[in-house]
Amino acid sequence: MLLTEETDWLGGQLTTQAVPPDEHPWIEQFGCTASYRTLRDGIRDYYRRWYPLSERARSARYLNPGEGTVSPLCHEPRVAAAVIDAMLAPWTAAGRLRVLIRHRPVAADVDGDRVHAVVVEGPDGDRVELAAPYVLDATELGDLLALTGTEHVTGFESRAETGEPHAPAEAQPDNMQAFSWCFALEHLAGEDHTIDKPAEYDFWSGFSPEFWGGNLVSLDAPDPRTLRRYPRTFVPNPVADGDVVADQSLSAGDSDLWVFRRIVSRRTLSPGLVGSDVTLVNWPMIDYFLGPLIGVSDEEKAKHLASSRQLSLSMLYWLQTEVPRPDGGTGWPGLRPRGDVLGTADGFAKAPYIRESRRIRAEYTVVEQDLSLEVRGERGSVAYPDSVGVGAYRIDLHPSTGLDTYIDVGATPYHLPLGALLPVRMENLLPAGKNIGTTHITNGCYRMHPTEWNIGEVAGALAAHCLDRGVAPRQVRAQQSRLEDFRASLVADGVEVVWPKLSGY
Repeated sequence: MLLTEETDWLGGQLTTQAVPPDEHPWIEQFGCTASYRTLRDGIRDYYRRWYPLSERARSARYLNPGEGTVSPLCHEPRVAAAVIDAMLAPWTAAGRLRVLIRHRPVAADVDGDRVHAVVVEGPDGDRVELAAPYVLDATELGDLLALTGTEHVTGFESRAETGEPHAPAEAQPDNMQAFSWCFALEHLAGEDHTIDKPAEYDFWSGFSPEFWGGNLVSLDAPDPRTLRRYPRTFVPNPVADGDVVADQSLSAGDSDLWVFRRIVSRRTLSPGLVGSDVTLVNWPMIDYFLGPLIGVSDEEKAKHLASSRQLSLSMLYWLQTEVPRPDGGTGWPGLRPRGDVLGTADGFAKAPYIRESRRIRAEYTVVEQDLSLEVRGERGSVAYPDSVGVGAYRIDLHPSTGLDTYIDVGATPYHLPLGALLPVRMENLLPAGKNIGTTHITNGCYRMHPTEWNIGEVAGALAAHCLDRGVAPRQVRAQQSRLEDFRASLVADGVEVVWPKLSGY
C-alpha cells in the first residue's frame, strides 16, 4: 500500500489545516469507527504521557487539552500528527505501507473505466508514476476526479435535479463554500508583536458584503442559524471558573472567540509552565469567498490563496492595532503568532481549511430530504440498506463564492450509504473524503472529521475486500450476500453501520 501527502504531515483538516474536530454530542460513547476512537484516545494519552498536566486536567475523564468550546477534544495539530504517525508505524515498519510526503498528483494514466497509474510530483519537481489495482482519492479538492476524467459535480446542483428545498432553481457549479487560512495566537502582555501592515489591509478592513451587514474584519458576524448579526467577544487569556462546556448541540460556542478554538490552556498544564493560552483563529471573519479553488487556472487559484492569507493577516493586524478593548483602548499588540504549534514559521496552518470538494457522480447521491430534520422529523434519517457508517452534524454551509450567506439546517443523525462511494462509471477509483456522492447541501454535514475518517476507512476496506475476494466494488453493493459479507467485516473491525435509537430522533 502506498500513501501520498502534499505536505509533511498526515491528517488533513485535523493537522495541516489546524481545525480541531467538529463532532456530535455522543462522540465519547458511540457514533464513530473504532480506529477514530483510537485516534481520540491516543491524543489524550499523548498529553497524559508527555505533558506536565495540572492535577485538575490529569483527573479529567474526558481531557480537553485546550479547553476550547468547539469540541471536547481541542488540541494542538502537531499532537494529532504524531498520533497518526504512531498508528501507522507498525505497517510502515513491516514494509506494508509506504508514505510519500510532499508529493501531489499531477497526471493519471486512464484506459476506459480504469485508472492504471497516477503520476505524483515531489518537492524537487521529480515525477513518479504509481500503479495499483485500486486508487483512492483523499485529496482535499478531489483532484484525482479531474485528472482521471471521473464524472463529478461542483457547487450547487439545481432543485430540479435534487428536489432539495434549499437548492437554487438553476445549477451553480462555480458557487462553492468559503475556505479559510487558519492561524494560531498567544498573548504576551506588555510586549509588542505587531506585524507589518498587510498589503491588502485597506481593502479587507473596509470590505462589507451586503449579506454580512457590516465589515468582515470585525468582532461582529451573522448567527448562521438566524442570520442576525451579533457581536462576539475577544479578550486574551480570560480567567475561567468551572468546567468548559463543549457541546455544539447546545451552543455554537463562538461567542467568546479566544476560548472558541483554544488549543493550549494554561489551566491544563502545570502552574507557571506557559505564560499564555494559544488560540486557533478559524472564525467566520476569515472565511474567503471571493473566488473558488476549483475550475480556475493555476494563476487564479494562486491569487485566491494569496488573498485568503491577506484576509487572515488583516484580521491579525486589526486585532493587534484596532480592535476595541474592554478598558476603552484599542488593539492587543502582545498578540504573537505561534506557527510552531502548527508546524510552520509564520503562524499559518500548513494548508487552507477546505470545506468543499469536487464530488463524484455516484450510484447513490445523498440529498437534503434524506436527513433534514424539517423533512424527516421523528422518522430520523433514511436507513440505507447499504449503510457502511454513521455521522451526525447540522447541515452547516458557510458563505459561498456566489456571495450567498449561510445555509444552516437541522439534521438528524445520518448514515453513510455504500452507493455514495461508487462512481457511476469508473471501476477502480474510490472517493475517500468529502468527494463522495453528496450534494452541495449535504456536503455541509458529511464533511466533518469523524464522518470523513469513516469514509476513508470504508473506502480502504472496500478496496482490500474486493482484492481478497476477486470482485468489483459495485458487485459488493449489487449482490445482497456480498453486501452482508462486507458489512459484517466492517462491524468486526469496529465500524458502526447503524445508529442506536436516540432519544429525540
